Amino acid sequence: MKFVGAHVSASGGLDQAVIRAHELEATAFALFTKNQRQWRAAPLNEEVISDFRGACEQYHYSPAQILPHDSYLINLGHPVEDALQKSRDAFIDEMERCQQLGLTLLNFHPGSHLMQIDEDQCLKRIAESINIALDRTQNVVAVIENTAGQGSNLGFKFEHLAAIIDGVEDKSRVGVCIDTCHAFAAGYDLRTEEDCEKTFTHFSNIVGFNYLRGMHLNDAKSEFGSRVDRHNSLGEGNIGKTVFSYIMRDERFDNIPLILETINPDIWKDEIAWLKSQQKVAEAV
Repeated sequence: MKFVGAHVSASGGLDQAVIRAHELEATAFALFTKNQRQWRAAPLNEEVISDFRGACEQYHYSPAQILPHDSYLINLGHPVEDALQKSRDAFIDEMERCQQLGLTLLNFHPGSHLMQIDEDQCLKRIAESINIALDRTQNVVAVIENTAGQGSNLGFKFEHLAAIIDGVEDKSRVGVCIDTCHAFAAGYDLRTEEDCEKTFTHFSNIVGFNYLRGMHLNDAKSEFGSRVDRHNSLGEGNIGKTVFSYIMRDERFDNIPLILETINPDIWKDEIAWLKSQQKVAEAV
C-alpha cells in the first residue's frame, strides 16, 4: 500500500496538521512538532499530546504514515564542540517529542562540516550524535535525509548515508528518506525509466531498500547535478513526472510516507490525487 501526502502546517496546534492532511485526502503527512527555526520550544503538555493522538485515531493515521521533520538549525556534524552539543541536545528533544506523540520516525538533514573538518570526521560525528540520541530515547527511528549538497552539507552521496548508517550501533533504529529534488540536484538522474532503474539500483547496492523509511516527492527548479536545492511542483521542473509514476508503480516504495514538499500548497490535493491515480494505473496493468 502506498501512503501519500504532504508536509502540512501545524499552525493552531499539532492536531490541526492531522485535520489538514485529512482535508487533502492524504494517506500520509509530515509536520514539525515545534517551530523549525527556533532552538527551544515549550514542552508538550498532556492536552496537546491527547488532541494529536485523538486526531490521528479519528482520521486513521498510524505512526507508519507520519514523517515528522526536525529543526533546520540542528547540525549533528558540527565541527565546534559547544555548537555540536547544542545540536545534539535539540535533536534529543525532537526525538523525545516524537516519542511523547506516539510517533516512530524523525526525519533530519545529516549535517555540515562548515569547511572546518574533513568529510569522514563529520560523518563520524553525525553517527555518534545519532547513537547518543538513540541511547536517550526509545522506539523512534532516526531517518537521514539525502541532501542536494549545497555549501558544506553532507548526505548528497548515497555513500555518505551508508557511512553514517555503518557508524550507528542500533541498525533497527536508523533509516533514510530520499528526496527526489535533492537526489537530482546531487547528480542522480531520474528523468527516464532507465535513469530511475540505474539510480535506485545504485541506492539498493550502496544503502539498501531495507533502510528506506520515507520519501520526499519533489520536482526541481535546479539543474541536474547543480547541488542547488530548489523544489518545484510535480511535472513543472527539470525532472518531469516519470519518476513519480515509477515510484507509485514500484512495490519497493510501499508502506512508507511519500511526502510532497512541492511549492504550491493550493494544488497539493491535485498532486496527491494524481499520484494515487498512477498506482491505480499500475494495478490495472
